[in-house]
Parts: sequence; structure tokens; C-alpha cells
Amino acid sequence: MNFNELKNFDLSFLSDSVSLISGVDEAGRGPLAGPVVAAAVVFPNDLFIEGVNDSKKLSPKKRNLLYEKIIEGALSWGIGIVGNNEIDRINILQASLLAMSIAVDNLKHKPDIILIDGNKSFKTELNTLAVVKGDTKSFSIAAASIIAKVTRDEIMLNAAKEYPLYGWHKNMGYPTKMHIEAVIKHGPTPLHRKSFIGHFYSNRPVE
Repeated sequence: MNFNELKNFDLSFLSDSVSLISGVDEAGRGPLAGPVVAAAVVFPNDLFIEGVNDSKKLSPKKRNLLYEKIIEGALSWGIGIVGNNEIDRINILQASLLAMSIAVDNLKHKPDIILIDGNKSFKTELNTLAVVKGDTKSFSIAAASIIAKVTRDEIMLNAAKEYPLYGWHKNMGYPTKMHIEAVIKHGPTPLHRKSFIGHFYSNRPVE
């Protein structure tokens, strides 16, 4: 079977006590608006999906195609969503870790080890390992990054229909020049992260 380096990375953790591996990643730490979304996924150990990679390296079309294959092939997958108000309340790092924890709790198959993208872990009774740049090293983390990104993009595309002035259908809530200027001109929406926009938001016109 044609396993690549990402899949082999995951398989290296198999042992007498580890038979199910989960990858966890999030999308949406940097945007000015919308939630942070995390995903967790558990695959059969003999399943490999060609093309799975860090979601940031894939086109939207490719992500959507891989999303369907991931959902179809996974033993289990879970989503965790933490909204902008909670992000403002507990900060984006804690919100990201909370979203990851929720995603793992939503797995139907509990893994023996959780591979987490980044250098932080969340509170859980399960065995965890933080993997820096994990979405470029681990098959399951990369797959989770795709699920999280596609899910969050869908949320923002729907939100863009209600708030069309901010260009979310293109920027997904990230701080593009157009998005920043729209916030300055029209003010924040209920979906904006107040802790993110306060440093540039005012009622004065765009300079």
C-alpha cells in the first residue's frame, strides 16, 4: 500500500497499547470575525487518502474533494466550535484548546493517543502529544485540518449572506484590507471578535 511520510508518522505510534490514533487541528485562530473550529478524526490504520496535506496548502476545490473522502473513510470524526463571544471571554488560545477538546469528546471511537497540532495540549484523560507543525507531519492531523477548514469556511459563507459588507465570502473573516476598512466604516457585527478589532476600530473615516 502506498503510505506516504504523513501516514508513516502516525503508524510509528502503534504499539501493544496504542491501536487507535486521532489527529486534531483547528481553523480560525487569526480571523477578526467568526468562530474557531476544531476537528478530530480517527482512521483505520490501513487507510491512506492520496492528497491529504495541510489544509493551507490546498485549494478550496481540493479541500472539498478531500473532505468528502475523509468523512467517508474515517472510523470517527468530531467537530468543536467556539464562538466569537467566548473567544473574547477566554482568549483565542484557550478557545482553540476548548474547541479541540469538544471535537475529541464528539468522537464515537475513543483513541489511544491524540496527536495535536501545535505546542499545547488540552485537559483530557486520554493520552496526548503536541506536534509542532503537525499538519505537515501527520496524516490524521492534516485530515483534521481539512475538516476544520471546510467546516469553518461553510459557517463564514453562510454568515456572509447576512453581513455582505465585510467580504467574508472571500476573506472568511481574516483581516484583509477590505475587511478592516469595512469594520472602520460600518462598525463591527455581532460576529466580530471585539478583542481582535479594538486596536484599529473607530468611527473615523478610512484614511
